[in-house]
Amino acid sequence: MKKFKIKICGIRKKTTIECCLKNKIQYFGLVFYEKSPRYIDINKSIELIKFAKNKPITPVGVFFNKDIDDIIKIIKKTKLDHIQLHGNEDINYINNLRDQFNLKIIKSIGIRKKQDLYKVKKFKQIDYFLFDYKPNVNELPGGNAKQFNWDLLNNINIDKPWFISGGINIKNITEIQKKLFPYGIDISSGVEDKIGIKSSKKITELINKFNVR
Repeated sequence: MKKFKIKICGIRKKTTIECCLKNKIQYFGLVFYEKSPRYIDINKSIELIKFAKNKPITPVGVFFNKDIDDIIKIIKKTKLDHIQLHGNEDINYINNLRDQFNLKIIKSIGIRKKQDLYKVKKFKQIDYFLFDYKPNVNELPGGNAKQFNWDLLNNINIDKPWFISGGINIKNITEIQKKLFPYGIDISSGVEDKIGIKSSKKITELINKFNVR
């Protein structure tokens, strides 16, 4: 059985972090996009980051087209050292952050067709890619519970580790185990009771059933 890193995105409660720790999950995502139902404010995020400090789990700040001055303020206040850029952030934006912080950066790439994968060539400065469903204009940038065509990732050849995301749940995760070789799996809606509300039961069931730890 292949082993993957796991990231649960859109966490807003300590109890969910506790569940992640019990299940040996390596990352949790804090969404700083105000229009998301999984949005967390800076004060609450600091509380969760402090709770996770010195524990075997890494907080990741998730941003979507955030003004550069705003993201710099948040990184300084939270002391995040892992961030995920889920919008149209360009190389200049990334270099600006690199100049000021020692960060691990995950860059999201929305996938609808094979040509979308060519975008990875633009981002040599990042540490990880995250391949996700490419939303329509009226959809959220992430957490839409929709899966893209994972066959597009067959035989992918890039020099960065990568996560896969988009509509992953207990019913389809075995498809990833059988076909693909990601560094990690990013899950959000697939472990929720309703939009924005994580279920410790669903997290534990997913981990136990498929042993993806």
